[in-house]
Amino acid sequence: MDAVVVGAGPNGLAAAVTLARAGLEVVVLEAQDTVGGGTRTLDLGLAPGVAHDICSAVHPMAWASPFFRSLRLHERLDLLTPAASFAQPLDGGRAAIAYRDLDRTADGLGADGAAWRDTFGPLAERWQDVVALALGDHRSVPAGATPRSAVTAARFALAVLRNGQSVVPSALRTEEGAALLTGVAGHAITPLPSLAAAGTAVLLTTLAHVEHGWPVVRGGSQAIADALLADLVRLGGRVVTGRPVARRADLPPARAYLFDTGPRLVAQVFGDAMPPHLVRAYAGFRYGNAAAKVDLVVDGPIPWAHPDVHRAGTVHLGGTRDQVVAAERAVGRGRHAEQPLTLLSDPASLDHGRVSGGLRPVWAYAHVPAGSDVDPTETVIRQVERFAPGFRDTVVASHGIPAARLAEHDANLVGGDISGGAISLVGMFTRPTPRLDPFATGAPGVYLCSASAPPGPGVHGLSGWYAARRALRQVFGRADPAA
Repeated sequence: MDAVVVGAGPNGLAAAVTLARAGLEVVVLEAQDTVGGGTRTLDLGLAPGVAHDICSAVHPMAWASPFFRSLRLHERLDLLTPAASFAQPLDGGRAAIAYRDLDRTADGLGADGAAWRDTFGPLAERWQDVVALALGDHRSVPAGATPRSAVTAARFALAVLRNGQSVVPSALRTEEGAALLTGVAGHAITPLPSLAAAGTAVLLTTLAHVEHGWPVVRGGSQAIADALLADLVRLGGRVVTGRPVARRADLPPARAYLFDTGPRLVAQVFGDAMPPHLVRAYAGFRYGNAAAKVDLVVDGPIPWAHPDVHRAGTVHLGGTRDQVVAAERAVGRGRHAEQPLTLLSDPASLDHGRVSGGLRPVWAYAHVPAGSDVDPTETVIRQVERFAPGFRDTVVASHGIPAARLAEHDANLVGGDISGGAISLVGMFTRPTPRLDPFATGAPGVYLCSASAPPGPGVHGLSGWYAARRALRQVFGRADPAA
């Protein structure tokens, strides 16, 4: 055996495909009974014919990821693009809407329209430079960078600075404009304002105004994992499910091992082959705040108070900037917010094939303290009802998963952390440890390829791609033939 990959999430499958297309013999070991990790779609038994995305549901990286583009994945998936990438309802029936059309978005933001257009227009025009900057290995200059790339980087940095801390005032002054961007920053699940969260917001908002925006995949997120699996099998690789790894004896002999897992498992399995300081760093890897998941079945469209919210593929339920900031700070202090930032998607509004007998799945999660054992169902329903009066009456069935239990279906979600580790500006450049090569573990031939390594969270496959390319060079003396 040339290589063993532990974990069949998007990064693990990306690593396996990269190694297999270089002609290596590869096997992937997956603890769960199905492949996909954070991109699985399962029938939870809530209603006949209704399946739910158990982790991720909306996928801007399905078309923007350089690795996925190298596989032409965006051309093979059926990406369903909403008219609006995301929306931020406000109390009183108001809402701010981020349409894929930048000018339409700016027109709807009134006094903040010019600032929104000035910030995101130039970035959207150079979105590939933005992706290369934000989703690189955080250690080197992006490949193919040009003088124009440097200008884009400066624009990106200015946007992050203006929206990531309180010293320099944001260019967005209205409640609608400020709330719209703050809701996106909340994806980082960290106290706000934060430079790291602002970086997340600027990247995702840029992609919201380009090409496919924030699409859902027809049939559910599982389609991404299935496409990667098909590529791997075509290249001669294979996946063994129901195969957890907890010690060295669980692994077949191989020249290289790549872990799409948290760093702690690497230290547990290969600690005797790692330098002691790296064992300590991996074993003590810091996780962040959490999400608690709610899967709902409803019997009709969500009755949003603002009629255009239904146009958005993703809805951020948190209210104004101040309300979102207060909620995220409460979570950061280990408290449950009374009105937590809640993310929601109604995929059947685009993918009508996911409606069964008039019933449809609704995907949602709320931000909570790490390790919370509180069932989030009532909190989430109440938060949706706040902006969609009558929503409660449409709910036919529900399934809540406290943050403390998310790891039961994906061991990487430690304490409910869906980001692979605490999100901070320093952390994004030093995770999992402050080394020049963040993928090498110090054990010969052993690499970390999960979201705990650069570029961090997201369904992009890039952590797996970067780690596998290093393994190809360092262990096998080969280059990725598709790079």
